[in-house]
Amino acid sequence: MSSEYDTTETLDVKGQSCPMPIVKTKQAIDNLEDGAVLEVVSTDSGSMSDMQGWADGTDGVELLEQVEDGDLYIHYVEKAP
Repeated sequence: MSSEYDTTETLDVKGQSCPMPIVKTKQAIDNLEDGAVLEVVSTDSGSMSDMQGWADGTDGVELLEQVEDGDLYIHYVEKAP
């Protein structure tokens, strides 16, 4: 899995369903520096809409891209300054 983003960290939440991918993403983002990009790898198809909704409603994060790769759903989230 390669992307155009220079990811700071990869978070593996495969096998976990709502709300855990969002909970784990928030915890990971809180520990990153401003401008860092977190790659989140999930097997939960619902994470596509969940992640979008969370990012839209959360100050300080930006959902850069979401990629569906077979049974994987990959999200790129930036911690905004």
